[in-house]
Amino acid sequence: MLLNVEPVRVLGDADHPRLRFSDEEEEDRSDPRRLLFVDDKPAFELSFWCGTCQILFERQEGSTETFSAEGDDPIEAFGALLPRGDYQPLLLEVEPRLVQPSRPGDYFAEEQVETWGLESFWGLPVYPRTPYYRTFETVIDDDAHLYEFVVPMVPPSWNERAQVEKYLAADDIAPLVAVSILDVSLPAMDHGSDYYSHWALTHFLLDGHHRLQAAAESNRPVRLLSLLSVDHGLGAPSAVARVPELRARPAGTRGSASR
Repeated sequence: MLLNVEPVRVLGDADHPRLRFSDEEEEDRSDPRRLLFVDDKPAFELSFWCGTCQILFERQEGSTETFSAEGDDPIEAFGALLPRGDYQPLLLEVEPRLVQPSRPGDYFAEEQVETWGLESFWGLPVYPRTPYYRTFETVIDDDAHLYEFVVPMVPPSWNERAQVEKYLAADDIAPLVAVSILDVSLPAMDHGSDYYSHWALTHFLLDGHHRLQAAAESNRPVRLLSLLSVDHGLGAPSAVARVPELRARPAGTRGSASR
């Protein structure tokens, strides 16, 4: 459910952001991967630049901490952690479902394989190296489908159980905060049984890891403040502009998106 949309805002630290995305035009880049950095250490490898490669958020060694920020305006406060750019603030209601890689419900082992097939070299599905939460999906049209993920900066096994229990007993849970990207990809050739464009709305969780786990365990919705980057996803700005409308749709099923 979409609860609120604010106008696109310019946020971030132009000089020393704690989080940043690698730039395709970056000169002398020794690492050709597309990455989300935390304090200049690779935290997640992201979908490759090509626009035909598989969707990816693979945890790296730099993903070791959560974040907090102070101030009356959480958009500005958390925005100060991010690279300078345009962001679309969205307040969403999400119903999180914890997924383990290669277990039932894993996007990489199910929907992605149905479109791209297995990785040609390994003969296996993509492995994200992290548990993650699935929250929403909907059919865009016959040729495209939106999938939404919330990716924790640290795995749920790192959470303090006493804190999770506290939120399990709470009547209300404060909103989570994430920096988000929209990646859009379509394989160059039809490799699988369901061939269509995948729009991956991926929220990298900054604040609220214990609250998110409690919401998943208790099967209840929780609010999430998404700072959706206009600049750093593989989706064009016109695609990012469609996210509020798409996120307000009823949830769909992957089967209705197949051709």
